[in-house]
Amino acid sequence: MAATAPAAAVAGMAPAAGGAARLAARLAALPLGALEAQRGHLLPWAPVCLGAGIGLWFALPAEPGRAVYAALAALALLLALAALRGPEALRPLAAGLALVAAGAVLAGWRAHSVAAPVLDFRFHGAIEGRVVDLDRSLSDKPRLTLDRVVLEGLPPDETPARVRVSLHGRAEGTAVPTGATVILTGHLSPPQGPAEPGGFDFRRTAWFERLGGVGYTRTPVLILEPPAPGRGELLIARLRRAIADGVRAAIPGEPGAFAAAVLTGDRSGIGRKTTDDLRNSSLAHLLSISGLHMALLAGFVFGAVRAGLALVPPLALRLDTRKLAAVVALAAATFYLALSGGETPTQRAYVMAAVMLLAVLADRRALSLRAIAVAALIILVLAPESLVQPGFQMSFAATAALIVAFRALEERTRAGQRRLPRWAAPVAGLFLSSLVAGAATAPYAAAHFNRVADYSILANMLSVPVMGAVVMPAAVVAALLWPIGLHGPALWVMEQGNRWILWVAAWVTDLPGAVTFLPAAPPAFLPAVTLGGLWLLIWQGRGRWAGLAPMALAAALWAGVERPALLVAESGGVIGVLGPEGRALSKPGGDGFAARSWLEDDGDGASQEAAAARPGLAGEAGARMARLGRTEVVQIAGRGWRERLAALCRPGRILVIGRAVPEAPAGGCRLLDAAALARTGALAGRLGPDGALELTSVAETAGRRLWTGFDPGPVFELSAFMSED
Repeated sequence: MAATAPAAAVAGMAPAAGGAARLAARLAALPLGALEAQRGHLLPWAPVCLGAGIGLWFALPAEPGRAVYAALAALALLLALAALRGPEALRPLAAGLALVAAGAVLAGWRAHSVAAPVLDFRFHGAIEGRVVDLDRSLSDKPRLTLDRVVLEGLPPDETPARVRVSLHGRAEGTAVPTGATVILTGHLSPPQGPAEPGGFDFRRTAWFERLGGVGYTRTPVLILEPPAPGRGELLIARLRRAIADGVRAAIPGEPGAFAAAVLTGDRSGIGRKTTDDLRNSSLAHLLSISGLHMALLAGFVFGAVRAGLALVPPLALRLDTRKLAAVVALAAATFYLALSGGETPTQRAYVMAAVMLLAVLADRRALSLRAIAVAALIILVLAPESLVQPGFQMSFAATAALIVAFRALEERTRAGQRRLPRWAAPVAGLFLSSLVAGAATAPYAAAHFNRVADYSILANMLSVPVMGAVVMPAAVVAALLWPIGLHGPALWVMEQGNRWILWVAAWVTDLPGAVTFLPAAPPAFLPAVTLGGLWLLIWQGRGRWAGLAPMALAAALWAGVERPALLVAESGGVIGVLGPEGRALSKPGGDGFAARSWLEDDGDGASQEAAAARPGLAGEAGARMARLGRTEVVQIAGRGWRERLAALCRPGRILVIGRAVPEAPAGGCRLLDAAALARTGALAGRLGPDGALELTSVAETAGRRLWTGFDPGPVFELSAFMSED
C-alpha cells in the first residue's frame, strides 16, 4: 500500500499537469494569434517600432560603443531575414524587433554624422561667418545664425560649424541680408545644459543643429561680403527675405509680421507679446509653417486647379484633373518648402503632404493611417532626432487622431446613422476637428510647455476657418500676382484675416483662467501616453481599449510628481527654495533662463521678480539663507564675498557662490563654487525621510552622451572597427 500511494498521486497529477501545459501553450499562442488577426493593419506599427528603437537610444545613460552598434546591426539583419523567410506566424514580430534594433543604430549614426566642434570655454573676440538665418531670441532680440565660422585665435578644427548671436545695444538695429558674410565682436559660450537634473537639455538640440556656440554682441555688425550671386540656396534665401520685407512694408505692425511668418517662415518681426498671446490661446501652431499651412496650401491649389479645369470641358473630359491637380499642388508645396527656409517642422509637413498627393497619383486613399505611417518612416529615417521634438509628436498625434475619428464617423454614416442638416455639417466638422486635434495634442503640449490653454477649442474654432478660407488663399493669390505688381488687394485680404486671428489670440488670452500651469511631467509620462494613444488608434478590434491602461498610468505618474525642495543654477548665481507659496528665488534678476525654467517646471506663472519677493529666504542681498530639514543653504554674492564665506562656513551648511574659490574656507561647510558647479551642472535637492538634504546633479542624470562632452571616438568609421583597441 505504501508503495502504491506515490504512484497513485503521480497518476492523479498527470492530467492536471497536461492541462497546465495546454493552458500555457494557449497563452503563448495568444500574442501570435492577436498579430495574425491584425493582418492588413500592421504597416502603421512600422514607424512605431522604428521610433521605439530611436527613443531607447535617446534614453541610454551612456553612449554605446562599437561592439554595441555592431551587435545591434547584426541583430537587425538577422531579424529582417527571419521576417522575410521565417515562419509565417513569427514574421510580423521579427519585423517589428528588426525595426527597433535598426532605429537604435539609425539614431546613433545620425548623431555621429552631424558631429561638429563645440566650445568648451567662454569666447570673446572677433566672430566671422555667413548669415543663414535671422530670428528672435527669448528676450525678443534679433538673432543671427552663422555658418562658415571663423573665431579669432581658434584653429579651424576647434571652430564650431555654426554659432548663434543675439544683437543687443547698438547691434540691434543692424540690417543684415541672408547669405552675407559678416564680422562682429561678441561673446560666445557653449550651449547651456539643463536648468535642473532631468530638465530640457538644450545641448542635445544644439548638437543636432551643429550649433557649437551661442552668445551676443553689443557692437555693430559689419558686412564683409554681400550675398554671393548665382547660388541656388542663396537665391531662395534672398527671395525669402525680399518677400518678407515687402510684406512687412505693405502690412504694418504685427499683422504684417504674422503674414511674413506665414509666407516665408521669417518670424523675426513678431513681438514677444504676440508670441505669448498665440501660445496662451493654443494658436502658436498658426505661426510656424507646419502641417496645417502645408495642407491648406496644397488643398487650396489642388481645389483651385480642379475647379479651373472643370470650367474647360474639353480638358475636363480628356484629362484626369484629379491627378493633374495633385501634380500642381505638389509643385506648389515644394516651392513653399524652399521659400520657408526648409526648417525641420516644414520638412515634416512637406513629407506628409507629398505622401498624400503621391497617393492620389497612385489611386490610393490620400488620408489614411498607411499614408501617415509612410510619412513618419521617411522623416524618422532622414532625421531620427525628430522623434523627441514637440512638433513631430503633436503633428502626427493630431493627424492620426483626425483620420481615425473621421473614418469612424464615415462608417457610422454609411451604416445608416442620421445625417446632419447640410448647413450644420461644416460647423460640426470644425468643432469635431478642433476637439479631436486638441485632445490628441494636449498631453504633448502640457508635457513640453507646462501649460494648458483652457479655451483652445474656442480659439481654434474662431481662427482656423479664417486661416483656411481667407489667409492661405490670399497668400497664394498674392504670390502669383507678386511678379506683375498686382498683389496689393490679396495682401489687404490677408491682413484682415491676420488681424482677426491676432485679436482672437489676445482676447482669449485675457479671459479669466485662460491658462492652467502644470508642474513638469515625469520622464515616463510621454512614453506611456504615446503607447496608449497609438494602441487606441492603430489596434483593430475590442483590444484597442487596452490602450487606456498606459494612459491612466501616465496620468497617475504625473499626479504624483514632487518638485525638488532646492534648485541651484549651474552658474551659482541663483538658488530656488520651494515653500507653501511657491518657489522663492534668491534674486529678482539675472540667470533668467534658470529662474524661468524652474518656475515653469513648478507649474508657476509668476515672474522672477515676484518669486524673489516670496518668503522662504532670509538675510541680506549678498547672503540669502534658507533652512531645509537639517541643512542650511546660503547663496553668497556681491562684494565682500570672501569675508562672508569665512564668517558663514560651519558644519551643516552648504555655501553657494558664483565664483571660483581658490581655497575652501575652514569651518566644515560644503562649498559649491563655480568650479564645482561646472563639473556637476545644476543641482536639485530633495529632503529624505530623516530630514537630510539629498543632492542630485545634471552630470548624474544627463549621462555620458555626445552632447554632454563625451567623445567615444570614430564609432561609425570602418577603420574604427578594424583597428586594435
